[in-house]
Amino acid sequence: MSDNGGDSQLKMHACAVLACLPFAALADDSELKLSLELSAETRSFLQNAAHASQADDAVGASLSVLPEVYYAWSRDGSLTFKPFARWGSIDDERTHADIRELFVQQRIDAFDLRAGIGRVFWGVTESAHLVDIVNQTDLVENPDTEDKLGQPMLSAAWTSPAAGTLTGFVLPYFRERTLPGADARLRAPLPYAIDDAQYESNDEERHVDYAVRWNVSAGPLDLGLSHFSGTARAPRFEPSLTPTGPVLLPVYDLIEQTGLDANLITQGGWIWKLEATYQHNRVEDYAATVAGFEYTFTGVLGSAWDIGALSEYLWDGRGDNAPTPFQNDVFVGTRIAANDTAGTEVLAGTIIDTQHGGAFGNVEASRRVGESGKLVLELRLFMDAETDDPLYFFRRDDYLQLEYIRYF
Repeated sequence: MSDNGGDSQLKMHACAVLACLPFAALADDSELKLSLELSAETRSFLQNAAHASQADDAVGASLSVLPEVYYAWSRDGSLTFKPFARWGSIDDERTHADIRELFVQQRIDAFDLRAGIGRVFWGVTESAHLVDIVNQTDLVENPDTEDKLGQPMLSAAWTSPAAGTLTGFVLPYFRERTLPGADARLRAPLPYAIDDAQYESNDEERHVDYAVRWNVSAGPLDLGLSHFSGTARAPRFEPSLTPTGPVLLPVYDLIEQTGLDANLITQGGWIWKLEATYQHNRVEDYAATVAGFEYTFTGVLGSAWDIGALSEYLWDGRGDNAPTPFQNDVFVGTRIAANDTAGTEVLAGTIIDTQHGGAFGNVEASRRVGESGKLVLELRLFMDAETDDPLYFFRRDDYLQLEYIRYF
């Protein structure tokens, strides 16, 4: 199993956090919460593999565990600990462990201070999250890039009722993206050189990154403005020849990225969404945007069901040179909430390439099972991508996934 960027360094950061814990006896207003999330998952690929080195097994199984410890020694101070581990049957790289969160939080007047390993989410749009840049993507978990690795950080947030919230981050250690192994589905034709990443910075993963974000709510408008300075979370890939054959070498550049996100809720069930970024790097400066809306029909045909219609436009200024397949695309989808006792929900949509005609289809559905269980279904479809489209790599990786989650 690859450490994907240095588990030993991550453990050192965890130990530093634990050393800072208060050793006072439990106070009267202290609180301790323990929880556990267990998951069993099966992923069935609907076609044979496209690349010779990929596993022929069309069905994969995996198990994961996510415990959580929350301890508050006062109303203003707490510790959160969330370790994570997964075992996967097909891809050795999917068998991995991570500290998702391990941080101390202390509130002092208008300041909220955090130290440790944490996860931060920025963004408002549905089809892509351009501004979400603090945490590294855990790509072996899910190709939708929604799962994130824990990030060592120090942060301080100042909140004012009039001015909103201003948060600064110091990110002292970089984590490489987890990448599928040679046997895995959902990867490029060449295997990734997972243990041989290259960096623009001579400090490599020890380069200190910085980020700042201002967020304010004014009536129906939520507005966020952010800036990130440091090592790009998304690597470039360069072909390289090794004694075992050709590989794709991950390259992590230094970048400056400014982001804007806005969420406007208007009367009549409309939500307007925008994410926009401008990035400076050594290869090509560029701008990117995702913008669109969601409209919800409530109580459809006199029922309890709510049905939302979603549409967004995705644009990347690098055009055909963009490493992302979504540089001039349209997303259309629907969000369905049955509002029943089982909490049945469905999100379905398609991203359509307006230039080349390829499309990516996605369905996510979930409902509770009993008091402590949940069933989650995912369907991913890669349709009609041309040979120069990055989605062409996954043209035979359509899959259906069923997951059962048990909460304790």
